[in-house]
Parts: sequence; structure tokens; C-alpha cells
Amino acid sequence: MTTLLSNALIFLVRTLLDLLTITFLLRFYFQLTRVPFQNQAAQFIVTLTNFAVKPVRKIIPSLGKIDLSTLLLAFITQLILTICIQWLRDFPLLIVGSHVWLTLTTVAAIGVISLSITIFLYAVLIQAILSWINPHTAIAPVLNNLTSPILKFFRKFIPLAGNIDLSSLVFIIMAQLLLTTILIPLENNLLLTL
Repeated sequence: MTTLLSNALIFLVRTLLDLLTITFLLRFYFQLTRVPFQNQAAQFIVTLTNFAVKPVRKIIPSLGKIDLSTLLLAFITQLILTICIQWLRDFPLLIVGSHVWLTLTTVAAIGVISLSITIFLYAVLIQAILSWINPHTAIAPVLNNLTSPILKFFRKFIPLAGNIDLSSLVFIIMAQLLLTTILIPLENNLLLTL
């Protein structure tokens, strides 16, 4: 397979499967943070993910407030993505040892964690921007429910600075720091061991 075609396919597969993982994770976090499902954004996510969540939920029930089936679907989607990318790079998946499969599984788990942090990073960022521009948009209740557990935690340690809440800014900086200094390098190092 030519490099150009391979890169194009990797881009398409990564985009589609990352978007699917994000929708599964949004559904998982919406349920965990009790986002009102009457909202159009929440209904859209539920509609997009029902095709997979409903059948898997019959096999894997929720554990209290934790929707294990949706979280498992996010992980499986990342695992499929990791395997597809290695296959498109002509990695000999069918003849490798078991340690490679453990590495691919770990990379998929890191992918789920990275996308989770990214979801919250953008939710906090969008919420902060909307609070200045138009705090009464239809998406505001969804963002508020989604981000309030994290921001409440940060507000315990970060006092107001002249009536300005800096917890959003601190969370955004810490999330980016975690992604760029730990998770992305860890994923890259694991893939180099293949």
C-alpha cells in the first residue's frame, strides 16, 4: 500500500473511530454527571450510540451509576482503532507475540483516558467562553452538569481572585499538561516498543 493512501486511510479511520469513542464517552459521562437527557445535545448523543449500547447493555449491566457497557464500547472502539492503524502501517499483527497485544490494549486504554480529558478540557473551555458571551444557550445546562464535579474540586483549592473564578483556567492548564507530558509521550513510547 502506498504511503499516501495509507496515511489517508489512517486519517479517516482515526477520525471516525475517535468520534465514535467520543460519543460513547459523552454518553458515559452524561449519565455519570446526571446531565438532563431532555436536552437536545444529550438526546443526539443517545440516538447516535443506541445502536451499540442497547445490545451490549443486555450482556453487561450498569454498576450503580457507572454505565459499564458504554465505557467498554469506548474502550473497544479505541482498541479497534489501535489495531487498524498498526495493520495499515503493515505491522504483522497475526504473527506477533502476546506482549504486543498487551501493549495495544494499554495504548487503547490510554486513548480512552486522553479522550476523556480532552472532552472535559473542551467542555470547560466552551463553558467559560459561553459564560462571557451568552450564558443562557441551550447547551449551558449540559456543560454545567458535565463540568461542575471537576470545577467544584478545583474551587476547593483555588480562591476567587477579585471575584474572578480561576478554577477553569487552572483545570485547562493542568489537563493540557497531563496530556502533553504524560499521556501522549507514554502512548508514543509504547508504540515504539512494537
